[in-house]
Amino acid sequence: MSLHMAVEVVRDSEVSLTAQIQSFIKNEIAAGSLHAGTRLPSSRRLADDLDVSRSVVVEAYGQLVAEGYLEAVQGAGTRVVRHLTTQAVVPTPRGEDSLPQVRWDLRPDGGNLPDFPRRDWLTCYERALRAGTSSAHACPPPAGTPELRLELSRYLGRARGVRATAEWLAVVGGFSQGLDLLCGVLRREGTDAIGVEDPGHPGQRQFLRGCGVRPLPLPVDEAGLDVAALAATDLRVVLVTPTHQFPTGVTLRDDRREQLVRWARDVDGLIIEHDYDGGLWYERGQRPLALQRLAPERVVYAGTASKYLAPGLRLGWLAAPPDLLDRLLRERARHGLGPETLTQLAFAELLRDGLLDRHLRRLNSRAGSRRQALEEAVRRYLPGAGVLGPAAGLHAYLQLPRYTDEAALVSGALRRLVAVRGGAAFHAGPRRGAPALVVGHAHLPRAGIAEAVRVLAEVRSR
Repeated sequence: MSLHMAVEVVRDSEVSLTAQIQSFIKNEIAAGSLHAGTRLPSSRRLADDLDVSRSVVVEAYGQLVAEGYLEAVQGAGTRVVRHLTTQAVVPTPRGEDSLPQVRWDLRPDGGNLPDFPRRDWLTCYERALRAGTSSAHACPPPAGTPELRLELSRYLGRARGVRATAEWLAVVGGFSQGLDLLCGVLRREGTDAIGVEDPGHPGQRQFLRGCGVRPLPLPVDEAGLDVAALAATDLRVVLVTPTHQFPTGVTLRDDRREQLVRWARDVDGLIIEHDYDGGLWYERGQRPLALQRLAPERVVYAGTASKYLAPGLRLGWLAAPPDLLDRLLRERARHGLGPETLTQLAFAELLRDGLLDRHLRRLNSRAGSRRQALEEAVRRYLPGAGVLGPAAGLHAYLQLPRYTDEAALVSGALRRLVAVRGGAAFHAGPRRGAPALVVGHAHLPRAGIAEAVRVLAEVRSR
């Protein structure tokens, strides 16, 4: 194996070459550049690369083995020993992301991922590879491949009621990239604040601040965003999740949808509609159609494949009025390109052949049974609590009785190896309303959901 390792040696130094190689490798291990288990070049290869005698490297390696820094295994080469402990170059932050090992992780982002359709994806990716067109291996067009934009326009019109042609669509690297592009354009045009839902995603508020835009929290109740509170501000841009609000799960009521569109027209404003959990809807009856269809000229519709395929694909899309889309694409030119071409073409195949629809039907059936298990467990173990909003998405908002100590429940559950997030973590300010838990449930077995809720009930009763 022709491995390469950068080693600095000085030929006219008073220190021997062997000692220099030894000292360099020790320092790299201590600094964290050479990690435990890393395989090093053979003595012959390193000697050739450094233009030194092989005996120099053999001696250096031998001394480091003797001192316990390296290990030489027959047939496996020379490696940095695996038991070394060194100071981390970048300290690991403490907090929710460094939880101890738990039995049931109910956090909405705690491994709460859908089943990936591996076989279908492999089939579609293979088709994209076999197409053999030069465009499949070229840099992706700024707005995304024509094939995916066309299939997206057909799918979104059919499944979401989105009113947009392929020319109104741009493929982006997930919702975060789309929001970053929007913030860049809006900030340059004078927007310094965007209305956001409260409660909402705390990471999203932080992201907006990082983009140089101030997030202004607006209250959400059982009917969705309080449009009257929005109208009382000087805002001209608002970010909403009208179909399945995060984290409460409520749907924006029809009269408020009309009020929101009227507000946008009255103030010459813009609505960013984040349809973040896509087709994950298992409530009986028709899923609400996109808000965008009420005012395509005033709404940017943003979707993503993260919740029903995989966040690692970094696939998202924006449907925007053509003049705004042009400005977004100019903004993109400042930052780079979107998702790589073959992934876009494979996703286009998934849409074209109805394989995504089939996957969503399976996923909705599975997630629906988990939601049912959650509701049954809440009725059995947590009387006085209730799940808010329609059955949809990968999470649920569990309202607790008003006398419940939310913080004590969360910490007590963790001691019993159940990780869950309290509703207070999603509020920008002092929380209004009853205590709550935000529960990611779609990835758990039904028995696991019941057991986790039983533990929550035992902790609350103490």
